[in-house]
Amino acid sequence: MSLTTRRAALVLLCCCAALLAGCGWQLRGSVELPKELSPVFIAGGGTVGRSLDTRLSSSGVPMTSSPAAAGLRIDILSQKRSSRVVAVDENGKALAYELLYRVRFAASDGQGSELIAPQELRLERTFDDNPDVSVLGKNLEEGIIYQDLADDIADQVILRLRAVVAGRSADTPEGNTPAPST
Repeated sequence: MSLTTRRAALVLLCCCAALLAGCGWQLRGSVELPKELSPVFIAGGGTVGRSLDTRLSSSGVPMTSSPAAAGLRIDILSQKRSSRVVAVDENGKALAYELLYRVRFAASDGQGSELIAPQELRLERTFDDNPDVSVLGKNLEEGIIYQDLADDIADQVILRLRAVVAGRSADTPEGNTPAPST
């Protein structure tokens, strides 16, 4: 490759990077919180709580283990995993299962004001049972699917947090403080 071709490729690459940065594009799952909502405390934890913690931490969001120090509190109110048979063969042996993951959660700011009212997220996946795979392999695959469901629910919680943060910033634009009433 000639020097001119390399320079043209480098300029093109820099232009593409500048366009992506300028349009507001960001990685899926990344979260930016206003300073008043930092740090974040996750109560109730479990699998979804760990997924949330991982996603928020990897986005650079400060986390805390103290509810009193939190600017944002995410409460995992309940988590429930279940499965049911959705297909059987002529001998009555299960061929497919539906795996269901339900999570109830809520969010509030550091003063206890409700940001997200308690709500339930429900995800389901179909799991085909392969008779040629050992029971241990089936259990492992089922565990992986449940972990994927928990990760997807954590993403849904983050999407709701983004919407709340965007709504709050639209209500109070930066630099505009309300004039005192007389």
